[in-house]
Amino acid sequence: MNIKRKITLLVTMLLSIVFVTIGQVNAETADDQFIVGMEAGYPPFNWTQKTNANGAVPIEGTGDYAGGYDVEIAKRIAEDLDKELVIVKTEWDGLTPALVSGKIDAIIAGMSPTEERKQSIDFSTPYYQSNYVMIVKRGGAFENATTLADFSNAKVTAQLNTFHYSLIDQIPNVKKQEAMESFPSMRVALQSGTIDAYVSEMPEGLSVEAVNDDFKMVELTDGFQAEDSDRNIAVGLKKGNPLTPEINAAIDRITPEERLAFMEAAVKNQPAISGVDESNTPWVVKIFKENWRMFLKGAWVTLYISITGTVIGTVIGLGVGLVKTIPTPKKAAKRVGLKIANILVTCYTEFFRGTPMIVQAMVIYYGSALAFGIDMNRIFAAIFIVSINTGAYMSEVVRGGIISIDKGQFEACQAIGMTHFQTMMNVVFPQVIRNILPATGNEFVINIKDTSVLNVISVSELYFATKTVAGSNFRYFETFFITLIIYFIMTTTVTQILRYIERRLEGPNDYEMIHSDPLNSNSMAEVKKKIDSKEGATHE
Repeated sequence: MNIKRKITLLVTMLLSIVFVTIGQVNAETADDQFIVGMEAGYPPFNWTQKTNANGAVPIEGTGDYAGGYDVEIAKRIAEDLDKELVIVKTEWDGLTPALVSGKIDAIIAGMSPTEERKQSIDFSTPYYQSNYVMIVKRGGAFENATTLADFSNAKVTAQLNTFHYSLIDQIPNVKKQEAMESFPSMRVALQSGTIDAYVSEMPEGLSVEAVNDDFKMVELTDGFQAEDSDRNIAVGLKKGNPLTPEINAAIDRITPEERLAFMEAAVKNQPAISGVDESNTPWVVKIFKENWRMFLKGAWVTLYISITGTVIGTVIGLGVGLVKTIPTPKKAAKRVGLKIANILVTCYTEFFRGTPMIVQAMVIYYGSALAFGIDMNRIFAAIFIVSINTGAYMSEVVRGGIISIDKGQFEACQAIGMTHFQTMMNVVFPQVIRNILPATGNEFVINIKDTSVLNVISVSELYFATKTVAGSNFRYFETFFITLIIYFIMTTTVTQILRYIERRLEGPNDYEMIHSDPLNSNSMAEVKKKIDSKEGATHE
């Protein structure tokens, strides 16, 4: 089987898998489902676990389950609405775009109905009221703090796009740090000493203290000043949602005693590793043994998206490279058509090479739903985003590979009557593919790492899975160290496989190219001897 047939077969197989993935788009949503978005990584409000213990609910598109206070509230609302509860795991920054674009019906994720948020979405009546605290490092300079003034000159931060961040301004002489995207990232910063404290809520503080001896919750005697509307936590809803009155009624039917019981159970049942390791097992081993399935699922999603995206993107790059190297036609109409095609492919390559993938993901996934009503499957969206990015970068690599081919080969093909397309497919591309293989491998490795940005569209790849594990066990260095090793194994394995393919494409090593060593007199003498003997035989 020649190289063209192998490539065609591989692309066909991958496209088949992609179309099967597209076919898995939820056919029955909207009317009979209540789709709720949450981080599933902010215990005790919401978290991810491996079983349905303690009433946890399956997370859509994964084999995991979501539990916590928010999940219990969501279950009661769904029950009153007579709908099936569906949990969608999404990064905090992706929750509002998901709601506005119609990907989810509600946000139940410990979100406060601030005035800024009310400009883009609506909120239900509150289902919880926050009591703000500070989280510090145990044994640190601020362990014994009791007032806001005690945090003078402290490096303090809070989660991005939350009311918590504005509270920092109430601390005198504080060294306000940049907001961070999530609570796991803030805990990592606190543990490493990058920050001195972060603003949180009491339930989260109790969880931190319960599972990691490195952290301590500080209750302030004077406390932060905040309006009730900022302390409240409510369900985020799309503007004009007709279900808002029913959701409000469902929340009102949950008694204060029930809400307190939900929170107590959430603090007790969160699936965190105990803060004391009585078995003397290294934390890295312990965390991997308890979460290897989640790491494995995340690694599989990462590889699936990066492999498929790289192959499809390379095919796109070959197509764009073909267009960019078409000779100028003689007919005016064809020249105009070719010029338009070149403008289009140039715009494509410049746009996707000049904008970040994370921004493209947000615009394509949520924007397509908001502007055109396209309910795109998130895995398909991820493959599409990686593919068009890879195609943009590979197009220039392919163009350089085509230009590097000796012009004499093009002239020879033209002399025997081959068209430009035939020349490319039968003579040029087989050589280009071999020449660009190292660059393709490099792009593949980059794609494995860049899939980490796709968690903003709810893709549970390896990095998102890692944040989920770390958000439950509060052991960040150990958890991310495991992921570091997994990424290294994946990229190293891919590199070695591609090098093996390169060696196979180079051909056998038992022949000698005469022109590559003109000073080798022995080789030249052998060739001359063979020629002389053949000429002598001919004369005879």
